[in-house]
Amino acid sequence: MSWSEAATSSPSIPEGKPFGLSAPPDLKPVRPTVDPLADAFAPKTLSLGGPIATALPTFSIGARLRGRSVLSDTDLTRDEIGEVLETAARLKRLRRKGQPHGYLAGKTLGLIFQHPSTRTRVSFEAGMAQLGGQAIFLGMNDLQMKRGETIADTAQVLSRYVDGLVARVALHDDLVELDAGASVPVINGLTDKAHPMQALSDLLTLQEQFGSLAGLKLAFLGDGNNMCSSLLLAGAAMGVSVAVAAPQGYQPNPDVVTQAQWLGHASGAAATMTVTEDPLAAVTDADAVYTDVHVSMAQQDGPARAVALAPYKVTETVMAAAKPDAVFMHCLPMHRGEEVDAAVADGPRSIIFDQAENRLHLHKAILLHTLCSPGAGF
Repeated sequence: MSWSEAATSSPSIPEGKPFGLSAPPDLKPVRPTVDPLADAFAPKTLSLGGPIATALPTFSIGARLRGRSVLSDTDLTRDEIGEVLETAARLKRLRRKGQPHGYLAGKTLGLIFQHPSTRTRVSFEAGMAQLGGQAIFLGMNDLQMKRGETIADTAQVLSRYVDGLVARVALHDDLVELDAGASVPVINGLTDKAHPMQALSDLLTLQEQFGSLAGLKLAFLGDGNNMCSSLLLAGAAMGVSVAVAAPQGYQPNPDVVTQAQWLGHASGAAATMTVTEDPLAAVTDADAVYTDVHVSMAQQDGPARAVALAPYKVTETVMAAAKPDAVFMHCLPMHRGEEVDAAVADGPRSIIFDQAENRLHLHKAILLHTLCSPGAGF
């Protein structure tokens, strides 16, 4: 057969079947059911965007945090913390009502993360998007710092590209160096010394739960770590008494406790800061019982910590020593059966997921206060 004969003598193809294939006997064609009347009135195209933009309602906030960094819990005064908490509550209501609040349109946030993260990363990324801006995640493998570029040079370069930075790093001194080299606000996403964004979020959760903060008592059981330090300082500033139960060698920095005692006295609510080795004494009359993981990231003495901190696990017996309406709190992630019993973590007094949600609203408030531009719907 010639090429011309082959071209004119093609085998017949059964209608509705691909060449060379036979449909399985149980395969039936699927045809959409169309309502002729509905189809006649249905729009054939959808127009997205256009010249008319949704107007943002006026949203008034104080301007004193604009352009400022938040590295430590003491970077904000009592009044400034109160204002941030109020803004967070307002933004939370807007989100629940589905009202747009893109007051940071055109702004870009850089996220420098040395540690893995769920809540901090996602809440800052989602929060920036909900405020109309965008966030760029920068892990250690994404930056030239792993090849020797200095923190100061990195800070200066990134300041030319973004409007603010969130840093989650191992050493607090690195955060301070980053802020010194940056010309944009820098926010502490976690360091070895402090976790101020978590502590502020926890104050928002306590305020929602009890109506006000002054006069409350929070008991912290376990390692006197960065989380404990931030709760001491932020709680004291807002009139919350904090009692820490931890064994010798794992108690919070005495300088932090002294500073918190001063802040508690200055709060006007007679807030007290105490440290004890007795967990039941710490939780007596507590409105909230708080704990954190016993072994944190990159700690080399894990087995010793686990043994030393085991008596400070939050159990139902521990919760029974607190007030009848006391709540259980944890910054997450947690290890059920280690620092807390599952019956407590998943019980009716646990508000751990309210805490996690409020990271979003508090972070949005911090971003709005530090990155806002006059006239952008304000």
